[in-house]
Amino acid sequence: MSSGKNLDTPRRLRVLISAGEASGEMYGAQLPAALRAVCGRPIECFGMGGERMSEAGCELAVHARDVAVVGLFEVLSHLPRIYREFHKLLAEVDRRRPDVAVLIDFPDWNFRLAKQLHQRGIPVVYYVSPQLWAWRKGRLKQVQRYVREMLVIIPFEREFYARHGVEVEFVGHPLSELEPPKVSREEFAGRWGLDSGRRWIALLPGSRRKELRLNLPAMLGAAARLGSEFEFVMPVASTLDKDWVREQIALCGYKVEVTLTDDAKASLLHARAGVVASGTATVEAALIGTPFVMVYRVAGLTWTLGRHLVKLPYYGMVNLVAGREVVPELIQDGFTPEKVEREVRVLLEDDEARLQMQKALAEVSGMLRGAPSGASSCGSAGDSAAHRAARAILRVAESASRARE
Repeated sequence: MSSGKNLDTPRRLRVLISAGEASGEMYGAQLPAALRAVCGRPIECFGMGGERMSEAGCELAVHARDVAVVGLFEVLSHLPRIYREFHKLLAEVDRRRPDVAVLIDFPDWNFRLAKQLHQRGIPVVYYVSPQLWAWRKGRLKQVQRYVREMLVIIPFEREFYARHGVEVEFVGHPLSELEPPKVSREEFAGRWGLDSGRRWIALLPGSRRKELRLNLPAMLGAAARLGSEFEFVMPVASTLDKDWVREQIALCGYKVEVTLTDDAKASLLHARAGVVASGTATVEAALIGTPFVMVYRVAGLTWTLGRHLVKLPYYGMVNLVAGREVVPELIQDGFTPEKVEREVRVLLEDDEARLQMQKALAEVSGMLRGAPSGASSCGSAGDSAAHRAARAILRVAESASRARE
């Protein structure tokens, strides 16, 4: 039977999923079940990701931790290993010949992969857009050439891609649909040895090693300045090892007790305030409603070259979605222990500043939950972001199959 009939027969639909960071692999982990639900047929998923994708039934040809590197220049020392892993994944692509590929954020890897998949005639869906609207807009040509459809999770991204002639659908932000943690404050305190009678401050320095090493010292410096009246909780991303994180805390040299947890959402929910590195964790904090300060630091040379390429009024996603400053942004040289302490103290009391931020975060949360439009190609089996993405992925696969007939 010809390959063009493979979506009209009981044969398994093969889907490549490629996610290289903690947030992307969390979204990728939602897809296998969503694909099965919206189409009701066997789905075979494989590719690159982490433990959550593996547990969701996606066979990993490459583990994300082996290729996740941050920074324009930091990647250079890891190039030989990244090259090997890239070709390992391509070999699996050639062996399995997926019907459709879903690439999730992680642009330095996934744009190269998109080109290779396009050359092999495999349709590409890009789920969760890289921030091309902020910098490196030259990559739009690669999107136009190699990507069948962009599935975006931030409202303003739809207009950006449509304006540049890219097939695009806003599916909503997956994090906006997750239920808040059900663990009580007392249960959480008992599990992690915290004092439920004290105020907690959540520290989220990032999900990658380089990122954490750059952000952690100033965070701990601020914690030391805030003092022993608070307890500090630090959720550790699945991409990091807790023992390694403990070593990094010790290397910073601050006499601060930090409790490491494995639950970012619960840590944020029960914290009085947060200090959160720019990225997906800021969206999590906004959706949970915990007032926070956004911080970020990159290597000096990366900052010197990169800041001239970014033409935006804000760095933080929460502020970009809102179109105004909802949370304070402390970036690079502005990210100091003194400034973090000052901004956190503003948020600790039940006064106008805290209440206004909570109100603004609720508005951003509503925008991220916006119900996008879009036709379904496999019936209506839920209206989550993952289900909407799954229907779009299947639509692309069906279109490619018809074109091959």
